[in-house]
Amino acid sequence: MLINRRAATAGMLSLLTGNSIATLAHAELGELNLGEGLEEFWLATDAYIYGYPLVTMEMTRRVITNVARPEGTKAPMGHIIKLRQYPDASFRDVTAPNADTLYTTAFVDVGKEPWVLSIPDMKGRYALFPMLGGWTDVFEVPGKRTTGTKAQTYAITGPGWKGTLPPGVREYKSPTSIVWILGRIYCTGTPEDYKAVHELQDQCKLVPLSSYGKPYTPPEGKVDPSIDMKTAVREQVNRMNAKEYFGLLSQLLKTNPPSAADAPALAGFAKIGLVPGKDFDAAKLNADFVKRIPEVGFDRIMAQFKLNREVKDVNGWGFTTKTGIYGTDYPMRALVTAIGLGANRPQDAVYPTSLKDSEGHAYEGTNKYVMHFPKGQLPPVHGFWSLTMYNDKYFFVSNPINRYSISARQKLKSNPDGSTDLYIQKDSPGPDKESNWLPAPAGKFVLMLRMYWPDERKPSIVNGSWTIPAVKKVT
Repeated sequence: MLINRRAATAGMLSLLTGNSIATLAHAELGELNLGEGLEEFWLATDAYIYGYPLVTMEMTRRVITNVARPEGTKAPMGHIIKLRQYPDASFRDVTAPNADTLYTTAFVDVGKEPWVLSIPDMKGRYALFPMLGGWTDVFEVPGKRTTGTKAQTYAITGPGWKGTLPPGVREYKSPTSIVWILGRIYCTGTPEDYKAVHELQDQCKLVPLSSYGKPYTPPEGKVDPSIDMKTAVREQVNRMNAKEYFGLLSQLLKTNPPSAADAPALAGFAKIGLVPGKDFDAAKLNADFVKRIPEVGFDRIMAQFKLNREVKDVNGWGFTTKTGIYGTDYPMRALVTAIGLGANRPQDAVYPTSLKDSEGHAYEGTNKYVMHFPKGQLPPVHGFWSLTMYNDKYFFVSNPINRYSISARQKLKSNPDGSTDLYIQKDSPGPDKESNWLPAPAGKFVLMLRMYWPDERKPSIVNGSWTIPAVKKVT
């Protein structure tokens, strides 16, 4: 008997709400009669949702670091990746990339010894260097908002590390061995500004603690030919069957320990063979569930758009101020992983996302849309804002002017009354409006409004005193 994705979706009314993973007591199970296995099945999908961030982070690490030397968006472990220009429509390393900052990133393993990151004087430029553990929580975030723009040096230490650091080096303790340094430096995209940011990127240094203060050349990486370098990471994760998925998760739990708050959930997962510190006991998992658990588990993750109370819906824009630090809200953590791996803390960025226009219809490239901002009501931020276009898979859309996002740096034209209109459509709205044009694909698309370092005074998206305008279809 089968559980299909349609049946799983039809039963979403009893799905995840609040800060825990609830059991689906009255789900539409289609053709599958689980009998006494119902509780075990939903427990297994709970475990799938719980582990989704850690598994996705590891698969992302494998793909990004599976090269001998830095090249483009990839580099071996311990090497700094310095993106020299905005990602384009061919970029598939992570979902929902941005075209506002130059990523300056690295993966390191702090399980054996700490790694030291040195950030140069940014001279007032907006930048932030969030550090993510294996579970995707942002455990530290040096940058303009938190530590200023002067030169600074940090030692990232592992969960069990104890020792003495050199003078002038501040400790940031990671809760896991996997650490993703996901630095972003703002850039306008002009040749002159690209050059200025490149110079700052080249001054960023990353060395193991044992080599700090000494000449150091990062060793070449070892390429694993078995790693799929073409398929998007999310697709690789989603196509794993339950045995593969839980087998990998159990190995990752050995070096990326769960938090103490996870103990109640983990006690339940032991019933299906998932125990931290031990190999996965596949014999405890019903063989009939192996293929269905990932399908239904991912449907439950994506259902958070409508079912999680922390996801707000304002004028067709869904957003949350609960990114970056998730506690035990495992569904929210998994949702952010699926659609925006690497999301910042809300104090650093809020990401309103829209799938439908003001009338509740899905966006279609065959239509024309307008987003209208009254005078003085452009997004209130200390950092920057941008409106980004994605296809329905959350990747950039190829277009004739290579514009993937629109923001104040396009020198937007205002209307006579001081208001501002953004034109969202497939074809150019005309030369006089092209500065305000965000190109769309021929088919379905998704919009994301990035608000970096949002203002917490009034008006503010954080306290609800600023309202995101609806996107209206032009008749």
